Amino acid sequence: MFKGTYPYKIDPKGRLPVPAAFRRLLSEQGAAGVVVTLMDECLAVYAPAEWQRLEHQLLALPAFNKSARALTRHLASRAADCELDVQGRILLPPQLRQQAGLEREATIVGVLNRFEVWAPATWERFLRESERLLDDASLDIQWPAQPNPQPTASTSAGVGALTPLSNPSRGPRPDPGSTGEP
Repeated sequence: MFKGTYPYKIDPKGRLPVPAAFRRLLSEQGAAGVVVTLMDECLAVYAPAEWQRLEHQLLALPAFNKSARALTRHLASRAADCELDVQGRILLPPQLRQQAGLEREATIVGVLNRFEVWAPATWERFLRESERLLDDASLDIQWPAQPNPQPTASTSAGVGALTPLSNPSRGPRPDPGSTGEP
């Protein structure tokens, strides 16, 4: 899986070094190249096997669904096969670099099944905006995860049953049986 964040420079010919950890993963998969496509405001880079899985998922979408066709066109029409050179670089097509706002600097971000190439300012803006979104999200995900409490005689008997943790940024969760009035 691809993970981590790496700052890199794009050379004047448009070649971008791939982080050594990512090259090792690609090599383990027998990949001599990658598939690059525009996604959101960055370039999404897939190992060929992962891109093939994505293609199969796209082909499984309903052919008469307008949104499914738009997604398939969006990803496939902008995709380009890029070979890794002997120095572990990929030549990013000029049109894709332009559409992603990439110039001399790049931030490479591992996103599990792919890695992404961002213009540094765009990446920083995304981080700020996503932090606000995460603060507002009502996913009720505790991070870091709280350890599981050990059951006691009183909880196993149904007395003092455990209640979901509250999100400190939103305050305590209301009791589901209450009317909300004091």
